[in-house]
Order: sequence, then C-alpha cells, then structure tokens
Amino acid sequence: MPSSAHILVVDDHEEMGQMLKEPLTDAGYRVDLSSSGADAIVQLRSRLYDVVLCDLRMEDVDGMDVLAAARKHDPELPVLLMTAFGAVESAVEAMKRGAYHYLTKPFRLDEVLLHVGRALEARRLRAEHRDLKRQVAQRSGLGSLLGHSMPMRTLYELIERVASSEAPVLIRGESGSGKELVARALHSEGARSQQPFVAVNCTALPHALLESELFGHLKGAFSGATTTRRGLFVEADGGTLFLDEIGDMPPELQAKLLRVLQDGEVRAVGADGSRRVDVRILAATHQDLEAQVKEGRFRADLFYRLNVVSLRIPPLRERTEDIPKLAEHFVAQARLRNPRSPVGALAPEVVAALTRMPWPGNVRELENLMERLVVLGAQPTVDLSMLRLNCVDVAAPEVHPLAAAHGQVVPLRQLEGEYIAWVVARCGGNKTRAAELLGIDVSTIHRRERTDSGISQR
Repeated sequence: MPSSAHILVVDDHEEMGQMLKEPLTDAGYRVDLSSSGADAIVQLRSRLYDVVLCDLRMEDVDGMDVLAAARKHDPELPVLLMTAFGAVESAVEAMKRGAYHYLTKPFRLDEVLLHVGRALEARRLRAEHRDLKRQVAQRSGLGSLLGHSMPMRTLYELIERVASSEAPVLIRGESGSGKELVARALHSEGARSQQPFVAVNCTALPHALLESELFGHLKGAFSGATTTRRGLFVEADGGTLFLDEIGDMPPELQAKLLRVLQDGEVRAVGADGSRRVDVRILAATHQDLEAQVKEGRFRADLFYRLNVVSLRIPPLRERTEDIPKLAEHFVAQARLRNPRSPVGALAPEVVAALTRMPWPGNVRELENLMERLVVLGAQPTVDLSMLRLNCVDVAAPEVHPLAAAHGQVVPLRQLEGEYIAWVVARCGGNKTRAAELLGIDVSTIHRRERTDSGISQR
C-alpha cells in the first residue's frame, strides 16, 4: 500500500525537495527530506526506506556516494537519480552500479509518481519471489522433514554436512520412511539447488525401458522409439539424479551405470557417440546391498561407488516421540484436501495408541491412516472406536515393566531381563538399536536371552 511506503528525497536545493514532497505526500507516501548527501547517508543508516529519490550532482557527497551507501545498507533498495540533461552519461554509469532508474530534468511530477510506483512494485515482487523460494525450500529442503527426536536431529546434522559435498550418497531406509524427502533435502541444501532434481524409481519401469529412460535413445533405435529422448542423465545435467530403489536395477544396467559414474559420459541407445554430463548421484534402497554383493546380485564396484557416504533414515518405531506432531501435521494436510470433513483433532488416547503401533509402512503408513480418518470421520475429534474401525494394528495399552512390578518385590535380574525385552520390542526386534539405547553391547542381549531361555527350560 502506498501509505506504508517511506521515501527519502535528497536534493541540495531545498525548493526542489519541497516541490517533490508535496505530490508524493498527496499520493499517500511518507516523505523525508535531506538537503545534502552526507545527511542522506546518516538517515539511511538510521531509518528504513522503500525508495530513495536523489539528485546526482551535489557538492562534497554526490548522488553516486548516496547510491553506494544505499546499496551497502540495503542491496534491494531502489534508488532513482535526478540529473540534468548534460549528465546523462553519469546517470547511465550509476545504473550500471545498481541505480533503479534516472529522471532527466526538467521532468513532470506525474513522471516521478509513475517511476516511484514502478520501483515499489518491483521491490514488492522481489520480496514475494524471495518468500516463495523460501517456502519451496522449506517444502523440499530440511523443512520438509518432520520430527525432533534424537535420531532425526542426528539425520539433520548429517544432511547439512553432506549437502555441500559432490560425493555420491546412499540413502538407506525401510519402505515409507522418507528416502526421497531426504534426497530432495540434500539437493535443496547444496550448491546445485537451483539446478534440476530428477528422480527415477528403478522398480517403477520395466527393465527393457530403464536404459533408455536413464541414458536416452535416438528415434528408431528400437521398436516403439518414434521420437528421440534425451534421458534423465541429460535432463539432470548440472543438478542431481536420484536413483530410488537402486537394489532392483538389473545387473546389465548396473555395468552401464558404473561406466557413466567413472567417465562422466552417457551414450543414448542407438547413438554412435557419448555426451558429457555433470550430475550428482543420490541413490536409495531398502535392501541389504552388502548381502546382495555377496550373493552376486549387485556389483561390488558399483556399490563402493555409490556408498561413499551412507545415510540411514530411522524407521518410525525408533522415533515414536515424533508421532504426535507427525499425526497432527498429516491431519491438517488431509483437512486441506478434504475441507468438508468435520475432523479437526485426535483424542489424547488415540495419539497414545498411535505411539504403540508397529508402523511397518513407516511415515507413509501414518500419513495414509490420517487421510483415511479425515475422509471417513463424522465427528470433530477422532476417538479410539473410530481408530479401531480403520486400523487393525491398534494395540492394548502397553504396560511398562516397572509399572507391572509396582507393589511387588521382584528380583533385580528378572526386572532387568523384562526391561531389556521391553526395549527390544519397542525397537521392533532390532537388538542392535536396543543395545545402543540401553548403552550395552548387543552381545549382552544375546547372552541374556540364551541364559533366560536355559533357565525357563529347566
């Protein structure tokens, strides 16, 4: 709005300053006057302005000096310079140094109002563009990843450290844990963020088409190739290529991918020559690639190429403290897609039940469940009965070993064994993770299980 715009008018002829102030004030702008370049620089340091209107030729400190000070103070602050006809060359030089526009004296007052309005509009559009970029970055960068548990905070730190590198990254995680979100965050936080991010799921395409999808093909290279295709490597040139579920790539294509990683060149199907590409590779898998290497189903040399940096995404069962916020977020997102739904919240007992569920489908499973509850819900608050109607994994309230022993004298060894078993169950049977949480060696868990099993058999 014009009434919120603050303009600084700088001219060492006070009558000129007053002549400009009146129509600008009448147009709804707030106007400050300065009668020297030195005074204008002081005012720029002490106040925020939206536009500066400054005479180019002034004694001691001229318009060029004011322009330099304004650019240093706020690089996006529009500066309009006023100059006599004979000093147009100086005005053009000022525009090369960052001035928004120049006005040649004598000028009409409506011309001044026109250019001030355009300068304010340009500033507004730049601000909107900056905000839009920030919103996009939040959705595709670290802001797209939700959760403040210790495993997620560790992951965020690793992403920030790895993003600026050019090294390939192998992202490991169970299905639905958010591997593509992590890949997009690595891209958005890195130096290639303004370049393309191209993703391909190696299981989503038939093996016969995956080669031409990755490397491209020429028209007529094979039956059905009615047009020439550049391929995803070329589309991602300068940016990032994300190969999801790399463990499902056929062996013959693994060899060709390795060659691209080694040489930095791709050859389209049916082409005689190669083309150089500059692509950062991110790959993801839910499979045990080390085991596949041992079994001969995945090339060892390709594995070592991809596994320069490895990031593990914790499954949802290992970060149950994130579930309440995740569920709240997904309910809010589902409401935007289903504005007629009365559902707006989850009952506390529902949230507690969600934290006890196994979540084999991880975050994607939680998101889908929240969508289902919002679509089918008939009450403002989802209760346990509604949750049970839509989810078979709702467990009975979990009893902590200490709570179970309340009011009883229980041998310490028995309580210790029950607590270890409880933590292992909380980790979905992952004994290595349970040992990390307990601060003990995983061999201790195996030894206790063998001992407890022997005692129970006697």
